[in-house]
Amino acid sequence: MALDDRNLTVRLARTQDEIEAAQRLRYEVFVSELGGGGEMVDHAARLERDRFDPFFDHLLLSDARRGGEVVGVYRLLRDDQAKAAGQFYSEDEYDLALLRASGRRLLELGRSCLHPEYRGGPGVMLMWQALAGYVAEHGIEILFGTASFHGTDVQALAHPLSLLHERHLAPEDLRVRSRVFQRMDLLPEAEIDRRRAMVETPALIKGYLRLGGTVGEGAFVDHAFNTTDVCLVMDTERLNAQAASRYTRARR
Repeated sequence: MALDDRNLTVRLARTQDEIEAAQRLRYEVFVSELGGGGEMVDHAARLERDRFDPFFDHLLLSDARRGGEVVGVYRLLRDDQAKAAGQFYSEDEYDLALLRASGRRLLELGRSCLHPEYRGGPGVMLMWQALAGYVAEHGIEILFGTASFHGTDVQALAHPLSLLHERHLAPEDLRVRSRVFQRMDLLPEAEIDRRRAMVETPALIKGYLRLGGTVGEGAFVDHAFNTTDVCLVMDTERLNAQAASRYTRARR
């Protein structure tokens, strides 16, 4: 589907109806498409939600040609919002003590998804440009959050997980660790099929890696969501210069 950027709009949700529109898209992707679940999922209303939603900002991508339908979402949680929530969402999966102790402004990213017809189009770049503006506005220095591989069979994911461990491990001062530790170094480096690893790595994770993103130590197998998660960490001071110029061009 060819998309015209002029019809796409990115904004923060302002009303409960807009948040529910985001939850509705999340249901279609995370529950219907990927087989996930959760205690607060409303199957009757087809809403994927959790207790953290009231504390997050919700970045929405909508298309005027579909009557303003929400076709992309991102959840954003600053450190001050996490304080109000009692924790970061991903803190149940990863020990974030190193990030908290850094004294730097933190932003957690999560629940990123796009309607199937908008994957691979300009929508994701528009959302990242809007995210860059948000980062600048709030003085964010470190971005992080869990990103998922579909399925819980880690052996089936041995090539991409091993490549992430060997080539993209976070520096020690930012190397968060999985609380229910699942090794990622499942294959010796010489046995990793790099082409297969990249093919099997979700586009979102590859996008973060191109920006200079890194991963924490160990994966987390999330049986409720039918995923294997890694924690991505991006230090804005260490962003790949070429990629960062694309990411931040909307701020100029």
